[in-house]
Amino acid sequence: MRLLAGIALMLAAMSAYSAPKTLLVLGDSLSAEYGLERGAGWSKLMEQRLQKNKVDAVVVNASISGDTTIGGRNRLPALLEKNKPDIVLIELGSNDALRGLQLKATQDNLQAMIDLARQNKAKVLLVGMQIPPNYGPDYTRRFSDMFQSLAKQNKTPLVPFFMDGIAADLDLFQSDRIHPNERAQPMLLDNVWPHLKPLVGLK
Repeated sequence: MRLLAGIALMLAAMSAYSAPKTLLVLGDSLSAEYGLERGAGWSKLMEQRLQKNKVDAVVVNASISGDTTIGGRNRLPALLEKNKPDIVLIELGSNDALRGLQLKATQDNLQAMIDLARQNKAKVLLVGMQIPPNYGPDYTRRFSDMFQSLAKQNKTPLVPFFMDGIAADLDLFQSDRIHPNERAQPMLLDNVWPHLKPLVGLK
């Protein structure tokens, strides 16, 4: 009986070890491959880099151009139920600012998404954004601080600024000067990668 129990435990452990990780990207046009060829976006590059690092992983990109935090909050329960992700990357908030939505509502929506993911046993990586100074120094500062505050309160890993090293270089943007071009996609991944690695067991 002990031998059989030991074999069963070993098989269960092997099954758990071999199961691929599922990463869910919940974002807006910056993650939805807007204006790019399919498969050229940073989330697909992330899947490829994980596999090169011998991490058996599938990336589900559930990003929608123009999405806001309330949109992500409303969509997340069904996405969690369908995909059962191990990790949820939340890249939302920029369109809230563009539409002049209240920061309190944005923060509440982000918090709700963090809570929902964790209730479904998923780890969370929060992707921080910044907005141009023409929104006013106070709003600009509070918008950036919101991501820092959420990460600290929830002890959640944070990408400080998704567009770091890209935002000031027009050569890295499409003709609309809003959306990063294909050259910028590896750089977006590089900004995410150091904060993702510990979540997938990489050093």
